[in-house]
Amino acid sequence: MEKHNFVYVTYIVTTPEKVWNAIINPEIARQYWLDPMAKNPAHVNVSDWKPGSEWKHERLDEAKTIDIMGKVVESNPPHRLVLSWSRPKEMEDASKHSRVTFDIEPYADGLVRLVVTHEDLDPQMFAGISTGWPGVLSNLKTFLESGRPLAELISTN
Repeated sequence: MEKHNFVYVTYIVTTPEKVWNAIINPEIARQYWLDPMAKNPAHVNVSDWKPGSEWKHERLDEAKTIDIMGKVVESNPPHRLVLSWSRPKEMEDASKHSRVTFDIEPYADGLVRLVVTHEDLDPQMFAGISTGWPGVLSNLKTFLESGRPLAELISTN
C-alpha cells in the first residue's frame, strides 16, 4: 500500500514554550483542539510525555472516546515532540502506525515557526488529516495569538 506524508508550516507570534504547552497540556488543548468549522467535541492529548510512554488523543465527550493513540518516540521540550500515531484497534500492528513530528523553532523576535510533519499515512488517514491538521493548527495559532479559538471568532462574526 502506498504511504503518504503531510507537512504543515505556520508562524505564530508566541514563544516555543507556549506552543509546547499548548500541545501537551490538556487544559490548554481543550480550548483549541477541534475543527473550527465542525460541531465535534474538542480533544486533549494525555501522557506524561516521556520517551516510550503511551499517549492518547481523547475526545471530550461523556465516554472519553480514544480516537488516536501511540507512543512518545522523542520529547525535547520545548523544541521537538515525535509521536507514533495509530487508531486504537491497530495499536498492536506497527505496520499501520504513522508518525507525527512537531518541530518548534524560534524564528524571529517573538515569532515561532511550527512544522508538523505526519509521515507514513495510509490513504484513508491521509484524507482525514489533510483537512484535520489545517483546522487544528489554524485554531492553535489563533488561540495563542488572540487568546480565543478560531471557532469562537467565527461564531461571533
